Amino acid sequence: MPYRQLIESCLADTIGEGGLGAASLARLLEAAGPVLTRLAESGADGSLAFLAAPRRSDDLAACGDVSRSMRDNCGDVLVLGTGGSSLGGQSLTALVDRGSGPPDGTPRLTFLDNVDPHSFDVLLEGLDFAETGVLAVSKSGGTAETLAQLLVILPRLEAAVGRDGVARRLAVITEPGDGILGALAETYGCARLPHDPELGGRFSVFSAVGVLPAMIAGLDPEAFRAGACDVLDASLGAATAGDAAPALGAAVAVGLAQERWILQNVLMTYVDRLATFGLWHRQLWAESLGKDGLGLTPIDARGATDQHSQLQLYLAGPLDKLFTIVSLETAGLGPKIEPERAEGLGLGYLAGRSLGDLLDAMARATADTLARNGRPVRRFRLSELGEYQLGALMMHFMLETVIAADLLGVNPFDQPAVEEGKRLARDYLQAAGGTAS
Repeated sequence: MPYRQLIESCLADTIGEGGLGAASLARLLEAAGPVLTRLAESGADGSLAFLAAPRRSDDLAACGDVSRSMRDNCGDVLVLGTGGSSLGGQSLTALVDRGSGPPDGTPRLTFLDNVDPHSFDVLLEGLDFAETGVLAVSKSGGTAETLAQLLVILPRLEAAVGRDGVARRLAVITEPGDGILGALAETYGCARLPHDPELGGRFSVFSAVGVLPAMIAGLDPEAFRAGACDVLDASLGAATAGDAAPALGAAVAVGLAQERWILQNVLMTYVDRLATFGLWHRQLWAESLGKDGLGLTPIDARGATDQHSQLQLYLAGPLDKLFTIVSLETAGLGPKIEPERAEGLGLGYLAGRSLGDLLDAMARATADTLARNGRPVRRFRLSELGEYQLGALMMHFMLETVIAADLLGVNPFDQPAVEEGKRLARDYLQAAGGTAS
């Protein structure tokens, strides 16, 4: 496996009364066994879209055509979408751009996942639309935020490059049928890539929704999918549920909720490139599990930053959180501190150390301190981070989420409460009446 998951510090035998009892863990792993069997059957017959997506290759040619066009003709690419239509692509492209700009020869990707007017005004003022491409993503083709974004951008793009130019600089991903986004694509004659109707947004990262932005950013989609497939094969082919890392993680989380009333799960990543991955996981966990009065609340955190803003609460606040610490083997990496300067300031412990040494020590210290204070801690350790490893992590947490949902007795694939809010927003706009000035 491209990562190691360590759960010992979640168990009562290790950390005391705040941990999960052996009997509860065994009971939940036994219950997870049939879930893995059903998932394996669904993977074999293709009846679950999120299991089939990483095994595809037939969509890469169309994605490659769009990505080459964007890379050849655009200095900026705007990715319009919200929630699962955006966070997967953001998580992937963060592997190469954490805010300092894209690699040479690669367009700058900007993910527009909100409709804050100030942010849009600032963005529009700074863009050269003659050098701008647009990728609009909406499963239904009717997402209000995405359509509003596109309707604001299209007149500016058309004014800069003409109607024929729009066809070369606009692409959409939406499900087949007569949705509004698909109709706009037909009107302009631009590329339209299909979104599987059975694939929910938060489970769509291995489809074109995640893969196309990754390819525009110069990343390898086959390596990304290979990481996912290896986790699938290892997990669904495991001899027992305890040998399947996602099932083990789900059993720990659900067990702590049921036995210890630990209902908040903190995912703390000690890798800046995984900061957006934390947001992706937050949506996956919350929208999939929050049903019927049940659910486990996800909290994203970033180390070492949040050691200075949240760790006091984590250590001395209520014992109601499970911590998952994700770290990379960074010891020895990065710039080193000159020994003479450190020692001259009385900082001998930093003398000759690299920033990677410090980050590694902080990650280990946080996990150990939490465990010593009776807080359940799960550790993920990566030896390196690239497309393959990120694909593995994302598939792990998809499987973990689906298994946890089964153990809780909820459907991980719907979101009825979210749909109600969308309907109300449309009603409020309609009730305003007329055309705004």
